[in-house]
Amino acid sequence: MRFPGATHLVVLARHQSRGPIGFIEKRLESGLGLEINREKTRVVDLKEQGASLDFLGYTFRYDRDLQGRDRKYLNMFPSEKALKRERAKLHDMTASRHCFKPIPQLIGEMNRHLKGWANYFSIGYPRVALREINTYVRDRLMQHLRRRCPALPTAGRGDLP
Repeated sequence: MRFPGATHLVVLARHQSRGPIGFIEKRLESGLGLEINREKTRVVDLKEQGASLDFLGYTFRYDRDLQGRDRKYLNMFPSEKALKRERAKLHDMTASRHCFKPIPQLIGEMNRHLKGWANYFSIGYPRVALREINTYVRDRLMQHLRRRCPALPTAGRGDLP
């Protein structure tokens, strides 16, 4: 039996042993008729130093407490792969082939796209990623505007009104 779109599964467990893993594998393979890709299947202990899990565009990992307390919290934020895809999409939206498009239309399209992206990644702690995307958008728009109007200042951010 094939389930279109059901290509990824993450099982979260407080304790891991061969018993629950075997039960889950048996249930998926015989009960649901799914095939487990053994090359991609792995067990990740997020409590290990440097361990992380990328799933659905997010990276999950335990980080030290920001208040300096002696405990860790589960941090989730946009993965590097998701950020790279977003930069590629923004690059495409501000490519030179879009120089004919009126600026208000371009800004409106980018705002709609960015609002959707930010809503999806609003869960967790996306502040650093959102700041990075914001900087990338500003730089790409300045480059796009300079391409359209070479008389714009080129020195840097200090020239902006």
